[in-house]
Amino acid sequence: MDQLHKRFTAEQVKALLKGYCQGVLDRSAIEEILEVGKTRFFALLREYRQNPDGFSLYYQRTTPTRLPASAEKEIEKEPMREKDLIDDSTLPITTYNYSAIRDRLAKQGVVVALSTIIDRAKSLGC
Repeated sequence: MDQLHKRFTAEQVKALLKGYCQGVLDRSAIEEILEVGKTRFFALLREYRQNPDGFSLYYQRTTPTRLPASAEKEIEKEPMREKDLIDDSTLPITTYNYSAIRDRLAKQGVVVALSTIIDRAKSLGC
C-alpha cells in the first residue's frame, strides 16, 4: 500500500472530509476509500477542520535520511572490534552481540537502529 499522498490528491481527500463534515458521507466508507484506519481518519479530519483551505497531505521530513559520515565510521568500527573477540580462540565468545554494539554506540552519542547495525556488520563480513 502506497502512502496516502501518493494515492490521492489533497483536493480529493478534502472533498471526502467535507462530505463527512456535512453529514453526506459515512466515516467507514471514507476509511475504506482512503484505506486508512479510524485513528488516521480522525487525525486527517482534525487537520482539515483546523485549516480547510490550507489542508495538505504533504509534509516535511523531520529526521535526516542518511547517517553522518562520523556515525558510519563508528558503526563500522564496533563490529570489527566484536569480530576480534570472536576470532580470539582463548575467549568463549562465538556470536555477535548486536544489542551490545548498539548500546556502546549510544554511549558515544550515535543512536541507530539495530537493523542498521546488523546490515553494516554483514556488509563488512562480520
